[in-house]
Amino acid sequence: AEYNPDQYLWEPEFTLAGRKYKRIDLELSNERNQTLKCSHYVPAIIPENTALPCVIYCHGNSGCRADANEAAVILLPSNITLFALDFAGSGLSGGEYVSLGWHEKQDLKSVVSFLRKNKEVSCIGLWGRSMGAVTSLLYGAEDPSIAGMVLDSAFSNLYELMLELVDVYKIRVPKFTVKMAVHYMRRVIQRRAKFDIMDLNVVQFAPKTFIPALFGHASSDVFIQSHHTDRIHQAYAGDKNLIKFDGDHNSARPQFYYDSVSIFFYNVLNPPQFPSACSNKLEKYYNRGAGTNESLLYEIINGLRAAGTDAGSSSAAAASFTNATKSVVELLTERVNQLSVKNDSDLDFLLDENHNLTEMEENTAESHTQDKANRQSEECCSYTSSNRESWGRCSSLGAASDVSSSGERPRVSDHKHKVHVFFNLHVFQTHIIAVS
Repeated sequence: AEYNPDQYLWEPEFTLAGRKYKRIDLELSNERNQTLKCSHYVPAIIPENTALPCVIYCHGNSGCRADANEAAVILLPSNITLFALDFAGSGLSGGEYVSLGWHEKQDLKSVVSFLRKNKEVSCIGLWGRSMGAVTSLLYGAEDPSIAGMVLDSAFSNLYELMLELVDVYKIRVPKFTVKMAVHYMRRVIQRRAKFDIMDLNVVQFAPKTFIPALFGHASSDVFIQSHHTDRIHQAYAGDKNLIKFDGDHNSARPQFYYDSVSIFFYNVLNPPQFPSACSNKLEKYYNRGAGTNESLLYEIINGLRAAGTDAGSSSAAAASFTNATKSVVELLTERVNQLSVKNDSDLDFLLDENHNLTEMEENTAESHTQDKANRQSEECCSYTSSNRESWGRCSSLGAASDVSSSGERPRVSDHKHKVHVFFNLHVFQTHIIAVS
């Protein structure tokens, strides 16, 4: 892939979900002394003595680090940094040949070694797609210190895949001719690219790998058919989960899949939560108890409205990803700056016609939020972030235990005017309830 980084990557400084981030471009060298073009996406300001987890995105064949733009939308709001690279032979990096995972494994090793020396990086996760998923699996079998892996559309055996593609593309030649051609190609590749295609029997590494893994595959993928992931998943020794979704090999992934990825990385990487001005205001409101001035709560509500209308990015390359700027992890943490408020009317039931805080009985507030939840659940399709099924898919990997998956509203205290935040997981929509 030939591309202009300033045009196709996130900008050197950009805003996402109300926070400022920066892109740090750098060059690394692999064991073959080839230059690897890389980008590290991090918060613009990191609290002192704070180390953040990092996910390395591994692109597919004919891809580049621009493929990680969507991953930035998923990970950065959860305080997980993102490292993207062009593998050798791909994108703007040096090298002449792509090895479909074999040499790319060494490129990934160089990146991990670099990040291990960075004191601002804590644990490391891998997110690979197609060739990148194979690369992640090959490297993970050698480095058990990786915290977790997302493996999207990996092939189980390169030789078998080559034979399958003959049938897929309806190449009408006798099978023995195909096998002869493959063996000829094997010798040529060994001589030129310095690797053996028979060594890419990926499924043999699965029983030796114990890193928590989330597998994904499109059900209509005819390039790498879904049975490849089924075989790897079945043989995999570590904690694992498998998600199938509609689409083909190169189609955009559905939102519920990204939600599952977000929850998975949140659980295995355990990113820290930064304090914010808005959350400090809420804590101040809690501490005041009964008799507090309503103006502070009014200020919080207006702050939530402003956060809900914040732009997703200043990058032209990321304009198509604005629908995913809100990470599901934001909805699962009790941080006011991470609440999802779609429009002003979501908070209007707290204020009267003069924009003053209203006195509401608990059953009135509950009725309002339940009616709104019912309306939204009718409008949501099955494959969006509002689908509770996507929450359940990752339950075996340790979903947040302090949040009820039943969607019921927890009990609240009897203090007057206390703001209660509850999460209706059926629609993943956050509401504020004023309890009298």
